[in-house]
Amino acid sequence: MSIDQIVEQALKDGYLTPSMEAEVGRICDMSSELSIEEYMALDRLMGALLTGEVVAVPRKQFINVMEELVISRSIARVAEVEAGGTQNLDVGDIAAYALNRLPPLYATTEEGASYQRQKAHEQLQDLINEQVDAALSRYLDRPDFYPERQAIASPGQDKSVIAQVSKLLEGYASGFESEENVFS
Repeated sequence: MSIDQIVEQALKDGYLTPSMEAEVGRICDMSSELSIEEYMALDRLMGALLTGEVVAVPRKQFINVMEELVISRSIARVAEVEAGGTQNLDVGDIAAYALNRLPPLYATTEEGASYQRQKAHEQLQDLINEQVDAALSRYLDRPDFYPERQAIASPGQDKSVIAQVSKLLEGYASGFESEENVFS
């Protein structure tokens, strides 16, 4: 949509939605210079917003109570595991794995969030614990993906394919011959 179309729609509906506002912002950011018509449309929109003819619909703020509960449980479990060893665990990875397997519990008010917390403690706590424990187990069981591996070419090094393959073979092939002997 163009700025003119967005402004006309807002004037017709009496509302400027967050998506309409974002689209106007995107157009303004992408354009190096707006046309006179676009400036006039934005001026009409600003006037309509100031007079109340158009109302900007606020973005809703949401609270995902499940996220709070899973992160709390993940932190507690990670602390238990880290206390018994030297391994550092990523709470974010563990929480994300568990959250992808649990239902969201959104609320828009603190009262709603309290209700969702109570509901979760009564009905979903065992499932939350199970999913966080499964996520932790998966995290601990993942392979160490060859920590000694290196990129074939690093900035500032020789970037020819032959040199890169030679370097790779040097590290992994037994009885590797030097570059002079291979191509002579």
